[in-house]
Amino acid sequence: GSGRAPSWSPEEDGPSPVCAYRVIEGGIGGQLCFRRTLFGYKCHVADCRTAVSVGSLVANILINGSVLLQWTHEGHAAARTRSYELSCWWNGSYTQFECAGVHLGSGCRDFLLAELHENIPYRICLRSLGRSEPAKRAEQRRDCVEFTLPPSGMQDIVIAMTTVGGAICVMLVIICLLVAYITENIMSPTTQHAYSYRTHSRH
Repeated sequence: GSGRAPSWSPEEDGPSPVCAYRVIEGGIGGQLCFRRTLFGYKCHVADCRTAVSVGSLVANILINGSVLLQWTHEGHAAARTRSYELSCWWNGSYTQFECAGVHLGSGCRDFLLAELHENIPYRICLRSLGRSEPAKRAEQRRDCVEFTLPPSGMQDIVIAMTTVGGAICVMLVIICLLVAYITENIMSPTTQHAYSYRTHSRH
């Protein structure tokens, strides 16, 4: 009841209102960033397509094409956790590619993934890094979710227009090739000479 604003320290255990994180790409960490934690978010029809959950990790597939990851880690497990590590992979036609990872503070409980590709399978894994436990035991505490972003309505229209436009282009190319082939055969010197010979032989 002192009236002072509540303070928060990155060293405190449990969820925090501000999440400190660092994006890691190619093994190199970027600058330290901060985001506000969305406490109590639930997937609703108005802004969320579906939610995929495995273990303590939940992936909320949002309508705007982004994915909100949420996880729970309370009690003794949270007290032993120093930080979290998000790993990301997506599947190409023949190869699996690794996307940028994220290193998050111990107070983080969610993270927003944006600029994801549609119609491509993703695999996101969350690993808690312990304060003093061996790496092997920390490696075992990993939850992974897999999802594929559905195409947006506008993309469906673009795909349809591209398909129709491509078919028209192919037809035009075929017509041009046929015209060129017919023109070349009719106007070739051999054909003209034979036609002229047959014409004169009738007289």
